[in-house]
Amino acid sequence: MKTAFLIAAPTSGSGKTTIARGLMALLTSKGMKVQPFKCGPDYIDTMFHEAVCGRPSINLDTFMASPEHVKELFVHYGLDAEVCIVEGMMGLFDGYDRERGSSYEIARVLDIPVVLVIDAKSAAYSMAALLSGFIHFREDVRIAGVIFNKVGSEKHFSMLQQVCEDLGVECFGYLPKNPSLEQGSRYLGLDFSEKTENKELINLLEEHVRWQRMLEL
Repeated sequence: MKTAFLIAAPTSGSGKTTIARGLMALLTSKGMKVQPFKCGPDYIDTMFHEAVCGRPSINLDTFMASPEHVKELFVHYGLDAEVCIVEGMMGLFDGYDRERGSSYEIARVLDIPVVLVIDAKSAAYSMAALLSGFIHFREDVRIAGVIFNKVGSEKHFSMLQQVCEDLGVECFGYLPKNPSLEQGSRYLGLDFSEKTENKELINLLEEHVRWQRMLEL
């Protein structure tokens, strides 16, 4: 594999599934071999991953499997991939016992960086306090950068960029506030069955997210 990272968020509902799946679809559309993974025993999101990547999405769970087995799965399925994208679960540090079994633990076990998805609706510089906490809470995992979700305007985004500059963390871009991207929610997951929605999501990510920079880092 050439590149690997984990998509995480401070809380559930921040948009990590939308962005993770959108990035999988975008990079696959560029002709890349993208291997998807999902933290935890989740069998809903994995189906959506497979639909866009054309490869089975593999669960990585340190509650039911040993760290050694998780690493073996990651290496085996990612061997011929150009990009491995791991979608986290819940909040970054949320596990069955504090951070045990969490997305953070998966990132640490695999030694891969984290891209943090932040729901920036109705906030601007207050994001500095939130981000600072996630960046410095554990020193054994690297926050490679941030993607902001539900951004209201270019002005709003410029304020969020200032947050990243002040904290010295990479800003990979954003997804604008878009009601059509929120209409696909359903029980236990997101409904991405509409091809028009897929295309719109890919276009928005390509326009507003520096995905090439993500692959460089």
